[in-house]
Amino acid sequence: MDLSLPLAFTVGLFSAVHCIGMCGGIMGALSYGLPPELRQNSLRFLLFLLAYNSGRVLSYAAAGALIGLLGGALLEALGPGQGHRWLQWIAALIMVLIGLHVAGWLPRLAQVERIGTPLWRRLEPLGRRLMPVQSIPQALAYGAVWGWLPCGLVYTMLISTATKVGPLNGALYMAAFGLGTLPAVVATGLLAGRLYRYANNHYLKVVVGLVIILIGLLTLWFPELLDVTSYQQPQIDSE
Repeated sequence: MDLSLPLAFTVGLFSAVHCIGMCGGIMGALSYGLPPELRQNSLRFLLFLLAYNSGRVLSYAAAGALIGLLGGALLEALGPGQGHRWLQWIAALIMVLIGLHVAGWLPRLAQVERIGTPLWRRLEPLGRRLMPVQSIPQALAYGAVWGWLPCGLVYTMLISTATKVGPLNGALYMAAFGLGTLPAVVATGLLAGRLYRYANNHYLKVVVGLVIILIGLLTLWFPELLDVTSYQQPQIDSE
């Protein structure tokens, strides 16, 4: 039984305290940056916030597809038997590391953000050119740029995506994670960043981190919950 997508969604959902702390200021600024008459229209305001975050999730999915391409090569290198099990263990261990990071017990995990710094330097000017956002397509495009903002939690999930075999599996895995982060980040935009102070509560971070650690330990004990779907290369008929 493969529960990797629900588990990725759950990790995204419980990572709310990290997401609000990391992206709360951005979401608040984007909310205030919209025209006042638009912010006063609740439905249009919500559509813009969803467009921002849809673009962000699409970027996560695109990155997941790229990393998922490596999964097939990784499984082939490790071997389909024991390699399958190793990938399951790696995915479970990464969940434990994410929990430790969210709880504040592994702050050095954020150093993986350095991986994406060169790419962000190239993309960030593109985001500036999209401002001020005045249309849904603009909001979607800005969100797609925002999705590449260096984030230790996202990058750690991307490392885990290497255990997904094939671009489709990688894209779905990261999309599920991104959708899990959606409620917290959208709510932050609706409340103009007022959730930020709650996200910095030390005890809340510890509780959420412990939940994610328990999820990781559960999947470490039952690795079949993070089943690695084999990616079959198309066979070419030699006849």
